[in-house]
Amino acid sequence: MKAFLILEDGTVFSGKSIGATHDVISEIVFNTSMTGYLEVLTDPSYAGQAVVMTYPLIGNYGVCYEDMESLQAWPDGYIVREISRRPSNFRSEDSIETFLKNQNIPGISGVDTRALTKILREKGTMNGMITTNEDYNLEQVLEQMKLYQVTKVVEKVTVKEKRTYLPGELGTEKVTPVKKVAMMDFGSKNNIIRSLLQRGCEVTVYPALTKAEDILEMNPDGIMLTNGPGDPSECVSIIEEIKKLYESDTPIFAICLGHQLMALANGAKTEKMKYGHRGANHPVKDLSTGKVYISSQNHGYVVIDGSIDKNVAETLFINVNDRTVEGLRYLGKNVFTVQFHPEACAGPVDSNFLFDAFMNMMEVVKDA
Repeated sequence: MKAFLILEDGTVFSGKSIGATHDVISEIVFNTSMTGYLEVLTDPSYAGQAVVMTYPLIGNYGVCYEDMESLQAWPDGYIVREISRRPSNFRSEDSIETFLKNQNIPGISGVDTRALTKILREKGTMNGMITTNEDYNLEQVLEQMKLYQVTKVVEKVTVKEKRTYLPGELGTEKVTPVKKVAMMDFGSKNNIIRSLLQRGCEVTVYPALTKAEDILEMNPDGIMLTNGPGDPSECVSIIEEIKKLYESDTPIFAICLGHQLMALANGAKTEKMKYGHRGANHPVKDLSTGKVYISSQNHGYVVIDGSIDKNVAETLFINVNDRTVEGLRYLGKNVFTVQFHPEACAGPVDSNFLFDAFMNMMEVVKDA
């Protein structure tokens, strides 16, 4: 079946329908990862977006459900150059096309993703429509796309009730917990939980709109603020609760959206990037050591450099490519945050030592 990708600038790409066949309007973003397509599809940070995979062949090692980063797929749509219909992998349980159909996600293959990515890089992220309707009215579609906005997606992806994980779950070794971590779920990936379980943490995951008092009531050794989708400045009530957590002096480690929300809670400003950072090969520099790490990233917003009081926080990491802020250390507080994903699943493990730094911070505070 034919399918079409229509961009809000009027550009139209034609291809073949994969997955579900209903029409969808979404924000079109691109990811440069060569592998990890299942982890991309099940990353809640993509809620409200349709993903373009720049690598030309997707699905060649199939789908292994054990590798899912959440219980379902989250993107509105999926756009590829070529889809593999005969996956080859001893772990494969399904094809990517079957997975898309089962998850009710429309997709399109046969698209010149190189040309599409160039458009998004030059003109910036824009809305688009995936449709199988060959008789679409371009003028009407363009009007519909102008109205689309990514809103209230954190509420969509967060857990509905709190849940506690113990070491031994999610494929980790069963040991006696040594630390209790409260995790605010803004759209978390399983590997963030797994990374804490592997280090002997009992992890209690809370819905995004949980009050700070309810979290602090459990007297956690540390608090984790997770990744998630959407515009951080929209999360007004969440930011107010993070302010209370910050004042509690409980050790806090934040990733991606959590990093942005903590910055906003301390007077910083954020802005939407032209086309964002999405992929598994983004270099970040540790300003305290001069070392450069390759990181996995997925974000369309960034903390504006210099917008936070220098007496409150200092820049910990920067992006080597565009010098944007990639991490902050809060002065006089046991709080540090990063824009990239140290749990990186899939992706490089260069920076997973940050979880060890979090463990050490909790230990130091406990002994104080």
